[in-house]
Amino acid sequence: MRRDNSGSDRAVVIEAITGLVADERLGAVATIVGGPGLGGKAVLDFENGYIAGELPDDLADDVAADAKALMEHEQNRTLAYGDTEVFIETVAPLPHLVVFGAVHVAQPLSTMAHQLGFHVTISDARPAFTTNERFPDADRVLVGWPDELKDEIQLDRRTYVVLLSHDARFEDPVLPWVLDSPVKYIGAMGSRRTSAKRVEKLKGLGYSDEQIGRIHGPVGLDIGAEQPAETAISILAEMIQVRYGSGTGESLRGMARRIHAQRTDDKGDGADT
Repeated sequence: MRRDNSGSDRAVVIEAITGLVADERLGAVATIVGGPGLGGKAVLDFENGYIAGELPDDLADDVAADAKALMEHEQNRTLAYGDTEVFIETVAPLPHLVVFGAVHVAQPLSTMAHQLGFHVTISDARPAFTTNERFPDADRVLVGWPDELKDEIQLDRRTYVVLLSHDARFEDPVLPWVLDSPVKYIGAMGSRRTSAKRVEKLKGLGYSDEQIGRIHGPVGLDIGAEQPAETAISILAEMIQVRYGSGTGESLRGMARRIHAQRTDDKGDGADT
């Protein structure tokens, strides 16, 4: 069995889950829902693996690997391991959206991201644009240049960064900062020509094609957006696609494959993420 030193009773499992939520750590709860060991439960931390509960030894390593793959994309899934079915439920902290550039698109982007459960931070060096009145749904509205705000903005694996101003005074300090961080998503506004220039500039700084490929620029999915709110929807749609690691961005009409992921998968090829 894989178990924590304090035992595997219900209280310990609940305490571990509570700790994940309180500390805003990425984790998962694995519960045997079919077959031998029905009801067995374990809690996993993305970084540290099992932290509470227990699973049979012949399942523990496979469940841990699949749980980590599912946690990457905040997915829940029931997986079959021979005669045993295990439901893996991700426990994820709220995502954090950081917007650089308090332009018109930023206003509906902030509001809609808030409605989707994101913590929202708006940043711009222009006090007239960066106000709580313009961004009532943002959790934080920060006035300053990117270099001045680095100590106030945490960039981690739950962070989504959208750069709406392609002024070099914003881009030049922001892009190396975010590329050197583990953020989940980087989106940058600008035309294809602007995006191509951005790529060449970053290559000149020594960034590889793989690193630069993390930048979604031009930002958003192609939905024919014209108005600021429509552009915000396009950006959020792309963020959602990255968040869950699935979806084509194409119309669901006429699509032959299953719209939503199956709840139960044969473990033969691991988690289908």
